[in-house]
Amino acid sequence: MWTGTFYALCAGLMWGLAFVGPLLVPEYPAALQSVGRYLAFGLIALPLAWLDRHALRQLSRVDWTEALKLTAVGNLLYYVCLASAIQHAGAPLSTMIIGTLPVVIAIAANLRNARRDGRLPWARLAPALLLIAAGITCVNQSELAALRAQTHADLSRYGMGALLALGSVVCWTWYPLRNADWLRHHLGRSPRTWATAQGVATLPLALIGYVLVWLYLHATGNEFPMPFGPRPMVFIALMAAIGLFASWLGTTCWNEASQRLPTAIAGQLIVFETLAALSYAFALRGKFPNTQTMLGVALLVAGVIWAARVKPVSLECVEAERL
Repeated sequence: MWTGTFYALCAGLMWGLAFVGPLLVPEYPAALQSVGRYLAFGLIALPLAWLDRHALRQLSRVDWTEALKLTAVGNLLYYVCLASAIQHAGAPLSTMIIGTLPVVIAIAANLRNARRDGRLPWARLAPALLLIAAGITCVNQSELAALRAQTHADLSRYGMGALLALGSVVCWTWYPLRNADWLRHHLGRSPRTWATAQGVATLPLALIGYVLVWLYLHATGNEFPMPFGPRPMVFIALMAAIGLFASWLGTTCWNEASQRLPTAIAGQLIVFETLAALSYAFALRGKFPNTQTMLGVALLVAGVIWAARVKPVSLECVEAERL
């Protein structure tokens, strides 16, 4: 349990870096940032795939198809929505909407995977979910208050950002459930190999996406300088860093956690990503979070600690208690 939690923490710290990119290069279209990040991820995965080629050869066509589905939804589509949300609504608001993932995934997994993983008793799980939800609410209220204080705030733009962030939530509710299905049914396979396989599957999709974004910008008369934008060295270095740390290393750590933890618990530990992203966002702002935000963070941490102590109960035991 604690080893899995440690890996989930490392994954969260790595994934939090993905929230930094749109803030550092706000003039770059969100779609270009998404395909750029995963093009870098795919290129980084190639030498890793060569080193792991014997294990990758053991993957079937069905496995590669699953890797392709996971990377299309959980990587490309997710990050297009996320980067767009951050550009429209800012990092803290987008981060906290994404922060609902622990609650959403825990509920979905408890309904969907009870027979495989055991059911987390709702009575024991409810306090953790309430603490996490209360923490998210505190930070959201703080950000909305700051938004209302701005004289030139564009509420419609922020509303669109919120909707895009909800799209990210949908993508990343589906991804960890499907990813955990594969990992739990292939316990003899290396989580590192599966992360590399997803990187290799990402490469052709990202390359096609990059070309399509280029063609779209040209067709619409956009004067954005392609292929690498107005700050090519910054863009390339940033995409490479996010591709290595947030994509490959973060996915590897998450796969390690997913093999060790019930999906309902692993889903709640995505809260580490929320905490990391908030920390990075406020560091870039150069200001310390206010009291309400700090209270929200404390509630999130308390909820995670509570959830990690809840043990799943097999359905046989639940049915026996009812009898």
